[in-house]
Formats: sequence, C-alpha cells, structure tokens
Amino acid sequence: MCSISKPVIMIKHLRKYPFSLFIILIVIYLSLFKPPKTPLDQVANFDKIVHVCMYFGMSGMLWLEYMKNHRRQFRLKHVFIGAVILPIIFSGCIELIQEYCTNYRGGDWFDFLANSFGIILAGTVAYFFVKPKFF
Repeated sequence: MCSISKPVIMIKHLRKYPFSLFIILIVIYLSLFKPPKTPLDQVANFDKIVHVCMYFGMSGMLWLEYMKNHRRQFRLKHVFIGAVILPIIFSGCIELIQEYCTNYRGGDWFDFLANSFGIILAGTVAYFFVKPKFF
C-alpha cells in the first residue's frame, strides 16, 4: 500500500503540470460553451482546424511538461498513456457530453477524428523533434 495520501498526490500533480491542467480546463470550457455566430462559421471545416489545434496544444503541453519533469527517468509508456491514450479518451468523452448533455452542441465523429489527429500530431512532433533536444 502506498503511504502517500491522495491529496498529496493531487497537489504534486498540480505543481508538476500546471500549464497542462490549465489547458485542459480551457479545452473543457471551449468544448461546452455556446459559441457566438461569426463570419468564420462560413469557412468549410474551420471547426475541425480548431479541434486539431486545441488537442495539439493540450497533448503537446502534456508532452513538454512530462519531459521537463522526468529528465532522469523518461518512460515512453507513461507519456504515451498520459499524453496520447488518455487525451483521446478525454476527447471521446467530451464529444459524448456534447451530444447527450447539451442542446446547442452536437457530438461529431469527425470532430473526434480531428481531436485524435491533433493528439497524434503533437506526439509525433514531441517525440521526433522536441525529445532529442531535451535528452
């Protein structure tokens, strides 16, 4: 059994990943608020570009903060789970919440694919271009 209590672990994560947690809160807000009408609504698939950028930023920040905090013990399995698998699951949950818990937003499979693409793109950039600079 672990001797560290759960609140101590949560505070540790808040200190290690403050920007990632802030970006996650921003993504939740942007995903659930009612967006105003703008001229950009006329641009075809503009929302998909926004989805790619949101999740690229979220996953990219998770990668960066993990690499910064684990310079001595970089474990690809841990960062892959925390910055790729969990954000994809998170993205799917947000899409389901949009579909079933809001009447002004709808869950969309193409939004989910755009989210996943942004996450995978962030992981690719982080692993092949940023990681070599850290280690």
